[in-house]
Amino acid sequence: MTVNEMQERIRKLKAGKGICVLAHSYQGREITEVADYSGDSYQLSVMAAKTNAKTVIMCGVRFMAETVKILSPDKTVYLANPTAGCPMAEQMDKELIEGVKNQFPDYAVVCYINTTAELKTVCDVCVTSSCAVKVCSRIPNKNILFIPDCNLGKFVADQLPEKNFKLLQGGCPVHAAITLRDVEAAKKAHPNALLLVHPECVPAVAAAADYVGSTSGIMEYARKSDAREFIIGTENSIAEHLQYDYPNKRFYTLSKNLICENMKATTLPDLLACLEGVGGEEITLDPDTLKKARRCIDEMIRLSE
Repeated sequence: MTVNEMQERIRKLKAGKGICVLAHSYQGREITEVADYSGDSYQLSVMAAKTNAKTVIMCGVRFMAETVKILSPDKTVYLANPTAGCPMAEQMDKELIEGVKNQFPDYAVVCYINTTAELKTVCDVCVTSSCAVKVCSRIPNKNILFIPDCNLGKFVADQLPEKNFKLLQGGCPVHAAITLRDVEAAKKAHPNALLLVHPECVPAVAAAADYVGSTSGIMEYARKSDAREFIIGTENSIAEHLQYDYPNKRFYTLSKNLICENMKATTLPDLLACLEGVGGEEITLDPDTLKKARRCIDEMIRLSE
């Protein structure tokens, strides 16, 4: 079966069964082309909640499928590839953070969306990379424990000097591995290109960028900019998507190593198998976890309005 034949089979199955397919922006082009919605993780969960579909398939990683389930508890939610996890989301667990909270009881616990549903149950508010600064600025507490990404936490803390941030050593191993040497090499190779990076990169890399923002923010900046060349400092699939979408501009990867193996674990055959009922994994969360995890997401929505 060719890629086109498989894509057509997927389109017919999801239409016939009334299934909504979500694809994170880090998925391959062959997957995003057949998805009903493509974008950042939280954005996708909001879109899924608004759809009339009773069944949703997430082409992404486990915490993203869990977030879909939290916002749509009455829907049946599948993760297309059960092995697709997130090293950052799995770095810290409920017991660890409960212990830290006991040591620092006057700190509000802010968790990045890239955390497990279980960990969200003991956090005060959730944030995305695009709303983290706004939400943290509106938290009544002066003291904030930001988890798990220390690079994103530092990016937020630098913009809110009136707050007192405590950061733990966690984060995205793919983004965090990028160095100033990578930046220097990319700028030397493409001296006329603007550098756009994700705040999960280390502070020195972020400081060298022309723009720092979420995945969707990077894509929107590139779309609106009058510049013709860009170095993309996030998962390499974004440079590929941008080149498809804006062929009159040039997009270069900051490093050939900016590849998330977990995002790449999901394939077009995985999605087809899930639609055919012979693959994927249904995401189930107990009522208590759903309720408590939803609370910190609702607080994010309230503070970001």
